Amino acid sequence: MSELKLVLPAAARPLLEPHLPADVTVDWFASAAEAKAMTADADIAWIDMESKTAMRDAIIGAGPRLKWVSTLYAGLDALPLDDLKRRGATVTNGAGINAIAVAEYAVMGVLVGAKRFDQVLRAHDRHEWPRDAPGKMELFESRALIVGYGAIGRLIGERLAAFGVAVTGVTRSGRDGTIRPDAWRARLGEFDWVILAAPSTDATRAMIGAAELAAMKPSAWLINIARGDMIDDDALIAALTDKSIAGAFLDPTNPEPLPADAALWDAPNCIVTMHLSGRSQTKMFQRAGALFLRNLDAFRAGRAMENVADLDAGY
Repeated sequence: MSELKLVLPAAARPLLEPHLPADVTVDWFASAAEAKAMTADADIAWIDMESKTAMRDAIIGAGPRLKWVSTLYAGLDALPLDDLKRRGATVTNGAGINAIAVAEYAVMGVLVGAKRFDQVLRAHDRHEWPRDAPGKMELFESRALIVGYGAIGRLIGERLAAFGVAVTGVTRSGRDGTIRPDAWRARLGEFDWVILAAPSTDATRAMIGAAELAAMKPSAWLINIARGDMIDDDALIAALTDKSIAGAFLDPTNPEPLPADAALWDAPNCIVTMHLSGRSQTKMFQRAGALFLRNLDAFRAGRAMENVADLDAGY
């Protein structure tokens, strides 16, 4: 067997290099052009970059030796899945790496909506002293629907349960008391919090549209920490404008960055947080590096790897 060639991000070099086997060749890329050139004869590639186009180009341009692609992202929407399936390549994702940070952020969104802390901060900026609290909802005995009860969704559920929230999760299998994807729409009117934590796939695009928003309680909040393309923005703006729902806390948007003149910025009771949930942490790279090293050891030994993605399902 020829010596394995790895293409890895230069930013991860201090974490990885001291622990890599001596009998592998490593190219460290610091730009999209370098990543694309280096994958030509790579066996293994971890080529996360800000640009999804650059990631796709580097993989599509890779040579026939490419056997494993690693990404620290949980979603696979940046990867050319058809190309990877054609190659028979294994893909491992970063599901769980940022789960704690994102789950904490989602709970913050729920608390901000319940207590309307956005309005408190605006009053502070105006140097005003409100006579009454702008948000009076208690989490205790409220109900949350979490669409996507995977690594992140479960952590959100556990944290909300500690506040006394009754949590219902949605999974493909309906395991462990969750409900299946064909059941949650009919029950939307039961929940105070509708939280999107599902992976981005063809099945989840625009999953929240006019019909779903109309089915929600007028007092309910929509919390999205998944992907912006899961919501029909025009329908959401209309629902917020006519007060069909109480508010929305949106971490991701579609597109990103959200253009300065986008109507979503000015929608009533809409809080946009610039897709910061996964960045609100200090341990992502350390966890991603440790996961890559464990998987590299498993790959070389022919053992089962962690976080192997289902390319047909898209996550």
